[in-house]
Amino acid sequence: MPQFVQSFYTWYKNTLKHPKYRWVLAAGTLLYLLSPIDISPDFIPIIGWIDDAVVASIFVASMSDILLSGLTKRPSNLQSDDFNAAQTTVDVNPE
Repeated sequence: MPQFVQSFYTWYKNTLKHPKYRWVLAAGTLLYLLSPIDISPDFIPIIGWIDDAVVASIFVASMSDILLSGLTKRPSNLQSDDFNAAQTTVDVNPE
């Protein structure tokens, strides 16, 4: 059983990283969380909430990983490669 869980987790993360299927899988995950049809029904007090908590935590962890990696790969507008401040001389001599 742990191998099944690990393979599902790997498939889920890899599918979320693919831009073509990301929003379909995200919508499906949110639909699963809001739907009364679950692996274990929600009307069973604690057992019914466990699968929702697991799916929600995997979804949040994967989406935050995607967002953080997207933010770190974004080029910064503050830095320019052609401007080297150490080699530039600025003359501030008032006349």
